[in-house]
Amino acid sequence: MYYALFYELVDDVVNKRAPYREAHLGLAQKAYEDGLLVLAGALADPPDRALLVFRADDASVAEEFARNDPYVINGIVTNWQVRKWTVVIPNQQ
Repeated sequence: MYYALFYELVDDVVNKRAPYREAHLGLAQKAYEDGLLVLAGALADPPDRALLVFRADDASVAEEFARNDPYVINGIVTNWQVRKWTVVIPNQQ
């Protein structure tokens, strides 16, 4: 099953995230290497939201990621939500 983690981000996120970026990316890289995180990135123009897609048995994987994310802990993420995503055409690569 897939789960989408939606982030709402602070204004001027590009500058404010700098002290936490390395730790955030490290957490994301580990989740990717563990086969849990499929895709992740910020939405652009404006960069006010981000989307992370997890493949897991339940939503707790994405929820745990958010709770431990330095962006969430340090207020770069102002709100987050996890939603189950029904994928009808998966990536076959």
